[in-house]
Amino acid sequence: MTLNPQYVTDKLGKKVAVQLSVKEFEFLLEELELKEDVKAYDKAMKRKLVFSSFEDTVNKIKATRKK
Repeated sequence: MTLNPQYVTDKLGKKVAVQLSVKEFEFLLEELELKEDVKAYDKAMKRKLVFSSFEDTVNKIKATRKK
């Protein structure tokens, strides 16, 4: 998607804000969310995978519920 930003300037001509269409704004939000998802995935994949049995997992859940 091509963005068409419109700049808001102050009296001296300095850019102080940007205006985007709703469609462009939503596109940018989706892109940011996707980037965050990829970053979280990459972080998770760097971790050492630890597996536990179903019974151990159930016992851990039951132990936390008793508190």
